Amino acid sequence: MGSSGFPVICLLHSVIALSCGAMMMFYTKEISIFGHGKEITSKLQGSTPHDELLIQTSDSFSGLLLFVIGFLLFMVAFVKDTKFQSFFAKGCVLLHLLMAVWRIYFERKLEDLAHDLPRQVVGDVALALSWVFFLVYSWREKYD
Repeated sequence: MGSSGFPVICLLHSVIALSCGAMMMFYTKEISIFGHGKEITSKLQGSTPHDELLIQTSDSFSGLLLFVIGFLLFMVAFVKDTKFQSFFAKGCVLLHLLMAVWRIYFERKLEDLAHDLPRQVVGDVALALSWVFFLVYSWREKYD
């Protein structure tokens, strides 16, 4: 049965997305300091009060979007249709790889974020690989 690993992977990704989204919404500055350091965080916060408000609003909406994605993953974890699970996993692989490509082509141009690029790309690829492992596992069970 190819569906045995799907709920676990979806729930794991769900917990990650829910917690990261909540932290982005409510603890943006603290998470930024933890991830980038105080100096780069101060550069990323904007130079005027208007810029700071726009950046905070953008970060909050990004966190909300990530939280909603986590909630969606939580709901999808309980779908029993193996064809849907395979389709969903392939879509997740594509999205994670596209995110890695986006980081390589666009974020590397921002010198304040460029030093985090390798770590973030490795994280995106690792998340994509978790879905690939699910697909390989489900194909193995299907054809055994």
